[in-house]
Amino acid sequence: MKTFTMTPDQIEKKWILIDAENVVLGRLASIVANRLRGKHKATFTPHMDMGDNVIVINADKVQLTGKHRDRPVWRHTGYPGGIKMRTVGEILEGDHPERVVMQAVKRMLPGNKLSRKQMTNLRVYAGAEHPHEAQSPEVLDVASMNSKNTRSN
Repeated sequence: MKTFTMTPDQIEKKWILIDAENVVLGRLASIVANRLRGKHKATFTPHMDMGDNVIVINADKVQLTGKHRDRPVWRHTGYPGGIKMRTVGEILEGDHPERVVMQAVKRMLPGNKLSRKQMTNLRVYAGAEHPHEAQSPEVLDVASMNSKNTRSN
């Protein structure tokens, strides 16, 4: 018996559309990370980029549980004394709410070169509009997968 290993010409990638409205951030990030890695496929090969292309819309309407809305996020400008702090709630209500979803998914993936390549297959948009209609993405309803995936405020 021989172990099956996928080759690059055998990989088939699909486009997946996920609506993040009222979905809990951590549960959304774990599902998106599994889709990006390709772990949902029976032919999963750990050293190959075989995950799907994922589009996440309504990132500004994602839900946070507990006190995570007040969690500080630090960044540095690169200059001496240039450390800046904002809360996750401020980022969600600010100009770039898609960064919260991107960072959550990035932290669900292992930190290596392959994961950085797989992150290029993720597109996150704050609103309901996206420019990928030509790829005819399949809709994945994360909210109906489990009753714990949604939270209404």
